[in-house]
Amino acid sequence: MARLALLSVYNKTGLVELAKSLVVEFGFDLISSEGTAKTLENAGLKVLKVSDYTGFPEILGGRVKTLHPQIHGGILARSNMEEDITDLANHQIHPIDLVVVNLYPFEQTIAKPGVTMAEAIENIDIGGPAMLRAASKNYAHVTVLCDVEQYKPYLEELRQNNGHPSLEFQRQCAFKGFLQTSAYDSAVANFLRQQSTILPHWKTMGVYLKTLRYGENPHQSAAWYQSGTYSTGWSGATQLQGKELSYNNLVDLEAARCIIAEFTDPAVAILKHTNPCGVGVSNTLLSAYCKAFAADPISAFGGIVALNHPIKADVATELTKTFLECVVAPGCDDAAKEIISNKSKLRLLVLPDFISSPKEKVKIIAGGFLVQDNDNIVMDTSKWQVATEKKPTDEQLVELLFAWKVCKHVKSNAIVVANNRTTLGIGVGQMNRVGSVKIALEQAGERAQGGYLASDGFFPFDDSVRMSAAAGIKAIIQPGGSLRDKDSIKVANELNLVMILTGVRHFLH
Repeated sequence: MARLALLSVYNKTGLVELAKSLVVEFGFDLISSEGTAKTLENAGLKVLKVSDYTGFPEILGGRVKTLHPQIHGGILARSNMEEDITDLANHQIHPIDLVVVNLYPFEQTIAKPGVTMAEAIENIDIGGPAMLRAASKNYAHVTVLCDVEQYKPYLEELRQNNGHPSLEFQRQCAFKGFLQTSAYDSAVANFLRQQSTILPHWKTMGVYLKTLRYGENPHQSAAWYQSGTYSTGWSGATQLQGKELSYNNLVDLEAARCIIAEFTDPAVAILKHTNPCGVGVSNTLLSAYCKAFAADPISAFGGIVALNHPIKADVATELTKTFLECVVAPGCDDAAKEIISNKSKLRLLVLPDFISSPKEKVKIIAGGFLVQDNDNIVMDTSKWQVATEKKPTDEQLVELLFAWKVCKHVKSNAIVVANNRTTLGIGVGQMNRVGSVKIALEQAGERAQGGYLASDGFFPFDDSVRMSAAAGIKAIIQPGGSLRDKDSIKVANELNLVMILTGVRHFLH
């Protein structure tokens, strides 16, 4: 038997092309599991089925196919160990040079609406991860490929090195193999955790995607990981043009996505350093962008723009009128792409799913990390309490809800002044709340007249209420819960303001 390649894949993209090169160029013999063998046979390739190679049929409805000493002995044998060579000879096992495996689509399965536990369990791959781990462990003697993107580089390695890949290439493939099995097991563990209230609240980490140019500053190295093996969220986005995404770009883009996910009407958020400098909602995307930009055009320069509807030519034209770092939307038509292409350095991304948010948020601390539920609480306006004698109109409730949704995504202490579903002034991250109020009102200026003010936390004193009324604010929304709530409510009544208490706090650190 010639050099032996074991191919057993769920995703058969590029499989036939790889197999043909292995056979024709490099003289490999092929062994494959049933489904993969059928694809290769249909392409006219000679292939030996695993069951024929081992002399043992697939059993338990396909649950056991490759879990056999003929397979794992061939993968794990060390060609420089006399004992291993003797064992192979005694048991008539042929060494396997190449293992090509990808796994059952567990994450795609559990993402389907209405998936049952039985369906999820049957899509947990056993033999695939076992082969990946075995081949990765024995990388000094075996090459393992677990990603379609590895096929061409592997063939190039063979062509450039007289039919044998370099040890460094095999080591890199082993690294990716272990990352793949780690992420896969994480996805299964996380799914099972979500089905039980008994298991501890923890979440395993994900798989390496790529090294970034640097972190927040040039002297900091950085890398991008995705949760699990299935490309979702930003790892599923498509970059249509522009420079490579940086660490800061990705952090800002996620902050922008979180804001935009709050709205179904056409909405635009412009961000700098994870905080919004302008958010607008309207009946058209063009109007929403113009609102967001006009909210703070100075800060918008060099900003990150997120739009929750596909970009068309009219919006694209406006986007190109100022310098922007990144633009992301769920779609972008050809005319818009052509217009934006004139700004070649602008990073333009398409993210099909703006709505889905992670269930947990992770922060690193010295010696470990913290995990909390993400702030994905559904806003229930029926539970809001009108604390003042003056009651809000339906129109005012719409404006207050807009301000409250934006305030949720501003770093604490957070204050948002808004009107006409547009931010006018934003107070960010001050050490005291009155400082944030002052900044937001000063930024809004005369536009604060007749406006609305949202605060992510309660007012410990009535000074913020007085300052807001003096600037022309007519309604305030805040969580309440202070021992001095009565003081703030009393002043609001004296000054003829509307005040709503949501009962929910939205601190963002």
